[in-house]
Amino acid sequence: MGSALTVAVIVSGSIIAGAGSLLISSTAAAQATPPLAVESKISLGDIRGRIDHLAVDVKRARLYVAELGNGTVGVVDLRMRQTVRTLTGFTGPQGIGYLSSTDTLYVANSSDGSVKLFQGADLQAVGHIDLGSDADNVRVDAGAQQVVVGHGEGALAILDAVSHSRVADIPLKAHPEGFGIEPDGRRIYVNVPDAHEIAIVDRGTRKQIDAWPTGELGANFPLALDEGHRSVLAVFRHPATLAVFRAQDGKRLATLPTCGDSDDLFVDAKRGLVYVICGEGYVEVLAERGASYASLGRIATLPGARTGLFIPEIDRLIVAARARGAEPAAVWILRPLS
Repeated sequence: MGSALTVAVIVSGSIIAGAGSLLISSTAAAQATPPLAVESKISLGDIRGRIDHLAVDVKRARLYVAELGNGTVGVVDLRMRQTVRTLTGFTGPQGIGYLSSTDTLYVANSSDGSVKLFQGADLQAVGHIDLGSDADNVRVDAGAQQVVVGHGEGALAILDAVSHSRVADIPLKAHPEGFGIEPDGRRIYVNVPDAHEIAIVDRGTRKQIDAWPTGELGANFPLALDEGHRSVLAVFRHPATLAVFRAQDGKRLATLPTCGDSDDLFVDAKRGLVYVICGEGYVEVLAERGASYASLGRIATLPGARTGLFIPEIDRLIVAARARGAEPAAVWILRPLS
């Protein structure tokens, strides 16, 4: 199904070669073509305010957009290249996840701390789980049939995907931001910016077992796992920095500057690339260089566009852009050029 969707995306989208301005960093050699091109833009309609995270149902080619400032969730058909529905009734939707095995969409809300559940092709409301306050980032573990949600003043909630219930809470020192679940192991790596650390959680004991102090770096929000190199990547806002840690013991392997105000970070394992989405108005692309990375340059988006989603099954990077003046809120589809 992934290949069919890829074909549909390529055929239906108009490729805008060289869209945006490419800025080459001082650490990268000049290149003939940018690493990404804007393929198309899909309007989200009359949506105002900040846009937070995204999720995808690959089989149906549906993209789900947490429209935090508008109190809605956008449903985008990636084949038709249009917004087909806007779900309402949320209180600050920010984290979002989709589990294909149960055909369930999870939407985490900041204002009331709830996680609302929707199921099936018609997205029927099937309940909610109260986490207390500030339900935030959502990660789905299909193998374990679990959904993990960061919330409150410092905890990860473990939700059972079959019973739709909370089965455990793992305490942390402060509110968690971006986190990554080790796919073949027991660990969860969690950015905890107010504690100035990356917390390491053991899923078996459901306890924090280690902490990596972030030292001179602050405001670590996005985090991603580079599984091939067994490393943990975190982006800091103060100063704007990408740091690479060895997953085994937290040794910092590399530190390099990146664009500012990032809220999402993705690893493109196929190409050995990293995409940093920044509210400064850029996506920075970095390439693996041994244990470190080197910048290949930046492609311009819009100020405030700091969240998105890389979808390997269709080989596309999505960037969410909030409304600015006469420019409507939209999701941008970016195509890797290599």
